[in-house]
Amino acid sequence: MSPASKIPPIQSPAPVVYIVDDDNGMRTSLAWLLESVGVKSEGFANAADFLQAFDANVPACLVLDVRMPETSGFDVQAELNARGATLPIIFVSGHGDIPMSVRALQNGAIDFVEKPYNSQQMLERIQRAMKLATQRHAADQKLRDLRQRIESLTAREKEVLRGVLDGKGSKRIASDLSISVKTVDVHRASIKDKLGATSIATLVRDVMAVWSPGEGGRE
Repeated sequence: MSPASKIPPIQSPAPVVYIVDDDNGMRTSLAWLLESVGVKSEGFANAADFLQAFDANVPACLVLDVRMPETSGFDVQAELNARGATLPIIFVSGHGDIPMSVRALQNGAIDFVEKPYNSQQMLERIQRAMKLATQRHAADQKLRDLRQRIESLTAREKEVLRGVLDGKGSKRIASDLSISVKTVDVHRASIKDKLGATSIATLVRDVMAVWSPGEGGRE
């Protein structure tokens, strides 16, 4: 087996809870609540500071106030969506209504809570969000790992892989690339090994989720 196929699964660290709220009292009390059960949090009084500090490579969930000066919670959500961020968002608002909560959920939030909220219920919601954050982070890590493995393929292996993704058999790929069928089969086995795939069907399914046959051009 190649070194790539021996890479152990990445264990996601415990997620951090971002608290973005211009109400200092709410931020502090929630941070204390989370600290009491051993949960790490980071607080921000405004959207700009949070967006500057946010690291998509760290598992996290976000408790986000709707109404804030300059940049609203919905603006933050839109920016995170534009960045492709997958962290679970719990919106909080002292002036919530049904249209507001519907908008938040339609754009990907997992919860909408009205202030003042019950501490124990809020803790349970955050714990659910943390579990989801860990799952999403692990899935994202798997995709990033697969992209790195694809980039480790040789130019010829990528050409063979493109043929496999197009549904071509070894004979057709050999003809297209002017190489022998045996050489194609050697490359196919090497690709499977480098990408850690258990079968060609699994390889095609996984690779098509992150890479298109025309990506990167023909090297």
